[in-house]
Amino acid sequence: MIPISSRQERTLAKPVEVEGIGFITGSFVTLRFCPAAENTGIVFHRTDLSPKTFIPAHVSNVTGTNRRTTLGQKPFQVTLVEHVLAALSGLRIDNCIVELNAGEPPGLDGSAGDFVDALKKAGSVAQSSKKMIYGVESPIIVESNGSTLALHPCEGTGLKMTYFLDYGNQSPIQKQVHTQNIEPALFSREISRCRTFILEEEAEVLKSQGIGSRTTAQDLIIFGPKGPIDNPLRFANEPARHKVLDMLGDLALLGVDLCGHVVAYRSGHPLNVELARNLSQKLKMSMQPTMLRAA
Repeated sequence: MIPISSRQERTLAKPVEVEGIGFITGSFVTLRFCPAAENTGIVFHRTDLSPKTFIPAHVSNVTGTNRRTTLGQKPFQVTLVEHVLAALSGLRIDNCIVELNAGEPPGLDGSAGDFVDALKKAGSVAQSSKKMIYGVESPIIVESNGSTLALHPCEGTGLKMTYFLDYGNQSPIQKQVHTQNIEPALFSREISRCRTFILEEEAEVLKSQGIGSRTTAQDLIIFGPKGPIDNPLRFANEPARHKVLDMLGDLALLGVDLCGHVVAYRSGHPLNVELARNLSQKLKMSMQPTMLRAA
């Protein structure tokens, strides 16, 4: 990892709340985005637990990647954090305390759209500290069972993401691809409102396990044999766009801005987090010589 550039950190101008039903537990959840001091990063605060529980949104705190990303150890954990993190990262909000009175954020419509609306309503302010932007000199690739995820170097200081979605010829979800430059305005318009999707048979299995008991086909995209059930797509390639949203949220766990082109083929949360861990290790190694010289 090499430093490419930097920008001023940002936090919220004022607190703002979002409420809704949690996808996992079915509980009514209140989430509160709060301003935070510079160099704080994103920290989840479970207000329903005692003693006070603060969980930094960092890849070192990831404890689960099965269908969603989970931080912390039971009972002091929070799950399905990727949509919240994507909203903050996409709008370049660097320092924020995310208060929750449950172990998950509100599910809303399965996208980050309502989180983005709330954050825009709160507004943001620049801070004095710098947020570093890092890139790579050569591709960093992780892969598993035919799925791949890579960060490639590219010119400039921006981040671009491409997702190739392929569930096979028999899947009701067609093969599709989406490429997106990650900038606040483009993220808000093209990515933030793209929703979680699942196959009908997968949804039935999860409900039999007590997950998503209050979630309906109107709350996210459920694909049956003939396509989405009772819920039209917002984009023809909405599933691929949502995968970009998930990648952005998971890679935000690195704690720095990335520069380059992230290219994914059939990857999900496990590979997203593996790449973040790989990059985090390389980031530590790149900082060691500087630290030694300073000592």
